[in-house]
Amino acid sequence: MAKQTTTEIASSAYLKMVTVSPVRCRQVADLVRGKSLEAAHRSLILEKVKSAKIVLNLLKSAMANAQQKGVADLDRLYISEIQVNEGPRIKRFMPRAQGRADVRLGRTSHIILKLSEKKVAKKPAKTKAVKKTSTKAGE
Repeated sequence: MAKQTTTEIASSAYLKMVTVSPVRCRQVADLVRGKSLEAAHRSLILEKVKSAKIVLNLLKSAMANAQQKGVADLDRLYISEIQVNEGPRIKRFMPRAQGRADVRLGRTSHIILKLSEKKVAKKPAKTKAVKKTSTKAGE
């Protein structure tokens, strides 16, 4: 079993009961998962689907939560976790022939977005290589 490293969550944002199908929203979530805030923001603006605008607003909310919380550097934040779960289905009826009715299901989603801060590893100081010189007279 692999060890799980725990990262400190800088901020999070939740959005529930969004009237968009979870399957369609997961495609957008897969697009931005693990990206930095700037890269995710850029790619969400260029997408032309309804769920991209929803995830973009959720990302802006998570960024505002991080600022409110007092995160030192917003440039080091990245999307560590984004989940799209299925919410309750909204049931509507469509009239059909001979007094029958078909059920039309409106899918809803719950979206969870969490931001974490990238750890910056300090590089060890490089030592200059000393050039060896020979002490022999013939060389």
